Amino acid sequence: MKYWLSALAALTCAVGAQADLHTETVEYRQGDTVLEGYLAYDTAVEGKRPGVMVAHEWMGLGPYAKRRVDQLASLGYVAFAADIYGKGIRPTNREEAAAQAGKYRKDRPLLRARARAGLDFLKSHDLVDSKRVAAIGYCFGGGTVLELARSGADLAGAVSFHGNLDTPDPADAKNIKAKILVLHGANDSAVPPEQVAAFMDEMRKAGVDWQFVAYGGAVHSFTNPDSGSDKSRGAAYDEKADHRSWEAMKSFFAELFKQT
Repeated sequence: MKYWLSALAALTCAVGAQADLHTETVEYRQGDTVLEGYLAYDTAVEGKRPGVMVAHEWMGLGPYAKRRVDQLASLGYVAFAADIYGKGIRPTNREEAAAQAGKYRKDRPLLRARARAGLDFLKSHDLVDSKRVAAIGYCFGGGTVLELARSGADLAGAVSFHGNLDTPDPADAKNIKAKILVLHGANDSAVPPEQVAAFMDEMRKAGVDWQFVAYGGAVHSFTNPDSGSDKSRGAAYDEKADHRSWEAMKSFFAELFKQT
């Protein structure tokens, strides 16, 4: 509980300090499928600014992804939580979440198309500098933004927080235009060492500009207070890793989005 309260307090301060945050739920499409995303930006910031797309975890677009969007907006970005599953499809338990996530992990072209639809929506927004756009994702969403990068999407950067690293065709890494940052729990049993090693080999062979940071003692879902504190379950919140990974992302964005 103390982890949740401290994280909530920090988030409240971050968002509360920005009284001009505009948020809205928006509909957009991928083919014939209606999707429902969440957009936020600071109305006090003038002119175009970088955009950041957020890909949700396996429970779908819910409060957690929206909190991250609000945090990003409070930093001055136009932030948009993409909807991978579709409007009205919001898992209510682990079984439903596994079924939805599994559907897209088995169909990577569809996963990439859903992510690309969210990216296209964000880049088309009047306040977004379309040349300075990045994507971040959590768990299922971490794997999603890596697949988006592998598709050759025009991104400045992609950040995976405790995401899946595997892909059916590692040779697709040659299409990556973005800089890659992976923020990983060193004790994450959901992403075994073999998968980590394969990912690193994939990045090296493709000549990608990539970084990999592992947080000692952290397990899967280490950024989400809703994961609890029992690491023996394989998924748990880690306050230090959460803070350090967010700061790493901010530093990464400062490099990506600097004006020359």
